[in-house]
Amino acid sequence: MKRELTLDLLLEEAKAFCEVMTEENHPSLFGVTDGKAVGTYVEHRFQRYLSERYLVSLGNSAKGIDLPDPLIRTDIKVTSIVQPQSSCPFQNARQKIFGLGYNLLVFVYDKKDSPDRCTLRFTHCCFIGSERTADYTITYRLRQMLSDGANREDIIAYLQDRNVPGDDIVYHDLATEILEHAPAQGYLTISNALQWRLQYGHVIHLDNRVDGVVNYEW
Repeated sequence: MKRELTLDLLLEEAKAFCEVMTEENHPSLFGVTDGKAVGTYVEHRFQRYLSERYLVSLGNSAKGIDLPDPLIRTDIKVTSIVQPQSSCPFQNARQKIFGLGYNLLVFVYDKKDSPDRCTLRFTHCCFIGSERTADYTITYRLRQMLSDGANREDIIAYLQDRNVPGDDIVYHDLATEILEHAPAQGYLTISNALQWRLQYGHVIHLDNRVDGVVNYEW
């Protein structure tokens, strides 16, 4: 009988999945240079891997996050070690400061083709808790400003300087919330675009000393 999936089990299985996938030949990816195609392949393989072992609710990118169960709330991201980044839907500017609102499970791979094999060597597997999914630089500076006694006008000016998406009302509301609830230190780099562009450089170099971020490295 299948067990219910938990976050602890998710992390254990993600690590095991990386080790299995690293050993396999992936002929359907031979010659494929499209990172999105590789990502879709890995995501589907991992979802199937989980569903064969656990009772798990599966979502998709069209309907939201990949693992939408309220106790899991995790989106799967797959990215090349050459440029470890991905995109996610833009919801509002608040995500840059207070996080995306869900966890991220990031698989980082190094793809190699040889005459008879296509390998995906997974270099990192990172879990980023929702409370750590805000922008690294913005949260770092805001936390500094708060400890230095910044007021609402100081914070609004900083948000404007950083081109955080929004108008005067958005900035005022964000500044009020920041003063009432200091944001946690985030560990993503979130670039403005029609979709957020998430970069994982800070995450993959952490050594598991930050609560809410787990990083397996091979």
